Formats: sequence, structure tokens, C-alpha cells
Amino acid sequence: MKTNVLGYPRIGAKRELKKVSERYWKGAATKTELVEMGKQLKLSNWRLMQQAGIDLIPSNDFSFYDQVLDATLTYGCIPARYQKIKEKESKLDLYFAMARGLQNNEFDVTAMEMTKWFDTNYHYLVPEFTANQKFELFSLKPINEFKEALAHNITTKPVVLSPVTYLLLGKEKEEGFNKIDLLDDLLPVFYKLIEGLVDAGATHIQIDEPCLALDITDKDREAIKKLYKELASKFSSLKIILTSYFDCYGDNLETVLQLPVHALHLDLVRCSLQLDDVLDAANFKNDKILSLGLIDGRNIWKTNFEDTIATVKKVESKIGIDKVWLATSCSLLHSPYDLDLEQNEETLPASVKQWLAFAKQKVDELVTIKKLVTGDTSKEVAAKLLNNNRAHSTKKESSVIHNAAVKARVSLLTANDSERNAEFLTRQKIQKDQLKLPAYPTTTIGSFPQTKEVRSWRSKLKKKELSLDAYNELIKQEIEETIRFQEKIGLDVLVHGECERNDMVEYFGEKLEGFAISSFGWVQSYGSRAVKPPILFGDVSRPSAITVKWSAYAQSLSSKFVKGMLTGPITILQWSFVRNDQARSTTCKQIALAIRDEVVDLEQAGIQVIQVDEPAIREGLPLRKEYWSTYLNWAVESFKIATSGVADKTQIHTHMCYSEFNDIIEHITSLDADVITIETSRSKMDLLNVFVDFKYPNEIGPGVYDIHSPRVPTLLEIEELLVKASKLLPTDNIWVNPDCGLKTRDWPETKAALENLVAAAKTMRSKLEKAY
Repeated sequence: MKTNVLGYPRIGAKRELKKVSERYWKGAATKTELVEMGKQLKLSNWRLMQQAGIDLIPSNDFSFYDQVLDATLTYGCIPARYQKIKEKESKLDLYFAMARGLQNNEFDVTAMEMTKWFDTNYHYLVPEFTANQKFELFSLKPINEFKEALAHNITTKPVVLSPVTYLLLGKEKEEGFNKIDLLDDLLPVFYKLIEGLVDAGATHIQIDEPCLALDITDKDREAIKKLYKELASKFSSLKIILTSYFDCYGDNLETVLQLPVHALHLDLVRCSLQLDDVLDAANFKNDKILSLGLIDGRNIWKTNFEDTIATVKKVESKIGIDKVWLATSCSLLHSPYDLDLEQNEETLPASVKQWLAFAKQKVDELVTIKKLVTGDTSKEVAAKLLNNNRAHSTKKESSVIHNAAVKARVSLLTANDSERNAEFLTRQKIQKDQLKLPAYPTTTIGSFPQTKEVRSWRSKLKKKELSLDAYNELIKQEIEETIRFQEKIGLDVLVHGECERNDMVEYFGEKLEGFAISSFGWVQSYGSRAVKPPILFGDVSRPSAITVKWSAYAQSLSSKFVKGMLTGPITILQWSFVRNDQARSTTCKQIALAIRDEVVDLEQAGIQVIQVDEPAIREGLPLRKEYWSTYLNWAVESFKIATSGVADKTQIHTHMCYSEFNDIIEHITSLDADVITIETSRSKMDLLNVFVDFKYPNEIGPGVYDIHSPRVPTLLEIEELLVKASKLLPTDNIWVNPDCGLKTRDWPETKAALENLVAAAKTMRSKLEKAY
């Protein structure tokens, strides 16, 4: 029996990689410093797992930005617009240019498109393919990192993204071909990579094939059969670990069981039922090892040892203990580093902490379960089992989890609670008469840059180095400066800038009952961007108003309308570590009622435009289409519960970013938001087509400024995007805005970009007036 970790967090326990990366991008750190930090983080992870007793330690799971982008460099799939950078700059700087764009005196290129990694809050860089796409072994990163670990006497299991999944995750940039047809050109490069790993001494290789958790075509399945058949033929002594996660194999199971691989990984956290499907399958061969993904890689609750041991014993009785591996369900990339760092009982009480396990603790759980299954009778192991049982027992009985009033309120919900008073066209006329906005109204998505100074105020307040009164005065000054800037450049609907907020979900988690907050529970969202999901452990309620004070203050400063800014219930749910003892739909409705109270209070305070962001609605979609309807029904209902308590004159906005809406546009429409803003700049408005084809009836703000790239879009770029949008949508329904919030940007580039945005909108209005 082996223990198998599919991947480990890479940003550093205290975000060390983030800090050095951002300094490097600004020219404040050298390439040597950046690379050295990467080496330190990798070695620390490898040693932690080695010392804990993990048998199959992953390598090539580390990344300076994104593992799919790593594969793009490995396979040499460099889009044409980066060729000059490829010729002149280092591979690392080429890599960052592809991830973030590059704008200087010599180069001005946009970044690659970014989207969600399956149904997680992690984002990957989308590969780009042309009909005559050429591949080469451009980067030896997987081989170099295996050798790097070996130099420290640590033999690892390289993790490699399958060429089939890689192609399916990408996008055809030309018409007339199917990206999976590129497999024959990619396979020689892939085999060269595998040969290099074998020559370096690798005996086990984890091939990630998460596309097997999706509804794929027969053609895709044939491509998978071809890949693994040729792998087995070319590398007969190599032990291939076929790894999929996030859902069942489903319709792909029959194909999977026929593949000539050494071990088959099952995500038994997301799909426990597939274990019986595998064990009972007529074509399951007992010579195949089963890697049982029993440790939840995506959530922070302790594993139930007794339940897990029972599952392992069940498998052992059918195929033998030598054919069983114990594993994390997926990479621990989605888990925080170390629970031992959490020492603040004010935000994370011991009563809640006792139920948790972060990445380091999950590694220990994996090893402990192996010891329990294999008959270790030591006092240390017995004590761990006793503590585990005690934690699960107290969780079932805990009074801090259950709130009878909250449960009763959910049970009393009716259909009327999720409907506005009038249909959209009626509301639209009322709102246009009320707001009197110009054509192509301009706004932003909510947040403005948070400087080190602003962040230091929160830090000093927490440390009690700054009084609450002094802090509030500083926030007032920052809000007023933000309002005055927006008025100066001519934005039409303003925002207060959210300078008082740390994160769009964590901020609400701090204010709502049923949540706890960690100090170091960071997980990577994309690149250097890390989030600290709140821990949703109990029934949710809103003890008092959360945003009304600062929104009302901002509105008092201006004659223009200031948006109230809220995070929606689905996004709060998706971007939290959610309790696992209750249906997610029930928890989401609890959050929706809390947000509804806030929306109503904002309206009563005189806020006439309220934005309820739902960037995670697409992310929450089950990977299998057969389960979509159930999820979408309660997700849409939850949003409407949150937003339907206001009068028709109050304009409800929502925002969604980095999502493909093609398959769910009907449900997006059912949200019935008066205005929806979406990310479209990187796709050059391609994401807008689905709204056009569906004849989306409500107002829409297609993003014209990519805020995830440190470059200023030109006036001409924004105008071209608006012209394209105007050919697709009714002019009366178009808003002008950035792709997303501006929190991570610097003020100089933000000011320049927004000035161009406003100027472009004015140009479009001028053209419209001339046309009439």
C-alpha cells in the first residue's frame, strides 16, 4: 500500500512566491531571487512529504504562474504574437508576457485568455491553436524538476498534463479544424518528454487526464485510447498513473478500464459512488492498482478516519491490499498550507479549528490512515484516531452550527420572494426616467486600487496600533478621493472603491454569522493572486448592516449615482470552504436571505443602483450536464431571493468574469438582473456572441479593459471593441466598463485606462448623435 499526493500548494505558506513575483515584475527583484524562491518552495514541499512518509511525492506540480501555461511552454505552443519576445527575451519573461501581457517601449502584446479550471476558483491560461499548429519540446521543466528533487535524494513522481486534456482545454483561433486533430502532431513531442523523464530515472509518472470527468465525444475517447496504447508500447517498464478528479468517470469508465495503465485514480470525495461502479465492472482487471482519493483536496474539513478505513477495507477485500493506494482526491493546490499557523482564536475559534485540516495536516492524515489500515498499534496512532473520532463527534452535536431561526426563515420562502414586481422592460423605462444616464453609460466593476498604505491601515487596526475612529477617518478620505477622481474624469455611475474591504468574499464572511476567518488560509486563484476563503461552518445570518455606512457616505459626496457593491450568494458559497453536513442549496439560500437584507437596507439608505456580483455562478456548474438543471435552478433562485426585495426603480447589476456562457445563457437571463457586466476584452468580444444569438433582453456591459494585465488599453482599442459591441447589441442596452474590479492594479495605469475608457464612450455618443 502506497500513499499518493497528487499535487501540493505552491505559493508559500505566507505567500512568499506572490511577493517575490510581484517585486520581479516591477523590477524590484532579480530573476535569481525569483528562481531561488521557487527552488526553496519546491524543496520545502518535497521534504515535508518525504519526512511525513509519503510514498509518491509529486514534482512538476510547482508553477510560477499556471500549470497549463507551463504545458504550453513545454509543448512549444507559442502564439505568433509572442514570437519577437521569444527571440529576444528569456523563457521566463516570455512566460510572464503570455500570462500578463507586456507593454514597454519595445513590445505591446496582450495576454492569453484566462478561464476557470473546471469547477474551481483557480484560473488557467487557455492554449491557442491554429490549423497548422507546430509543437516542439521547448521547455524541459518537468525533467529539470525531477532532477532537482533527485539531487536532494528525493525520488518524485512527475506530474504531466496529458496532451489530450491539454488540447481539449484550448481554443481554436481559426475556423475549419478540430483541435483534437492536432494530437498526432503533439504526441511525438509528448513522447520525447516522457523519454527524457524515464532517462532521468522516473519510474512512476502521473498523467493528469481531468477531461475524463467531462462529457467528451467518441472521437476524444479514441484519442485517449491511442495515447495510452502507444505509451504502454513505447515505455513498457514505466508505471503510468492515470489521474482524473472533480467528478466520476461516468460514460468514460468503460474506456478507462480498458487502458493499459499501472494505476487508476478515483476521486472518491466528489464521486464516492464510482468505487462500486469500478469494482463491479465486468472489464475491471484486478492487476490494476486503485488510487483511492479519500482525502479532500478542495475543502478543509478533517477526514473521518473510521469511514475512510471502512472504505479501504472494502476495496482490500475485493482486490487485495497490495493493489490499494491511499491518495488525496485531487491536488492540494486548492487547500491552504498549514493549520498550525492559525493562532488567532478571535477569528478562528478552537471550537471550529478542531474540525479542520490544511494541506500539511492532510498529508499527515494520509500517512495515519495507512498506519491504521496496516495494523500500526502505536500510542501515537491510537491517539490520532481518538482525537479524530472526538472531533467528528463534537461537530455533530455542536450548538454553534445550528440556528433554528435561520432554518425556519428558509423553510418559509415562497415563489414571490424570488420575483421582482414588474418585468424588465417596464423596469427599464422606470429606471431610465429615474437615472437619466447618457448613451453608453460608463462605470467600473467596484473596487479601485488598494495601495500598501490602505492595506497598512487594516493591518494596524487589527494590531490595535490604530483606533477605529482614526481608521474610519482615513477610509473617509480615501473614499472621497476616489469619488472626486471619478467625477473629474467623467464616469457616469460611481463606486466608493471598496478600500475598507480585504476580499470580496472574506469581507462578508467576517460580518456574517456562521463563518470563521483564517489568518493564513491562502489559496491560489491565478498567478500571484491568492484568496483566503472564509470557513462556512454553520447556519448563516446577518446580525447587522455590512456595507450601508460607507455606501451611503460615498453617495452623500456626489450628485451622481453611487453603486452599492455586494457579493452574491452563489459566489460567497463557491469561494468559501463550505460546510459538508448540509445540502449546498440550503446553505446558499441562507446566504441569499442575508444578502437580501443588505440590498433592502441599501435601497432604504438612498442607493438606487446596487450591484450583486456573481462571478462564480458558471464555476459552480456540475461537470456532468445531467446535473446542471438541479444546480442552476437553486442558484438562480438564490440570486433572485437576494435581489428581489427592492422597488422597480432600483437598478440591480450583476457581474460575471472569465466564464463561457453558451450552455447556460437561458439561466443567466433568468437571473433577471437589470444590467450584467462580463469579461470580453481578452476574447475580443467573442464571449458576447452568445448573448447576441440568444437575444439577451436586458442591459449588458461588455468589458473593454483587461484589468488582469498591467497594460493601458489605447483609446483606439476600446473604441474598436465598442464598435464591435454596437454592431451586436442594441445601443440602448450597452454599458461601458472594465472587465473586472481594479483592486490589483496600480493607480497610474488605472487612471490612464479609465480616462481612455470615458473618452471612448464620449466618442461613441458623438457618433450616435451624428447618425441621428
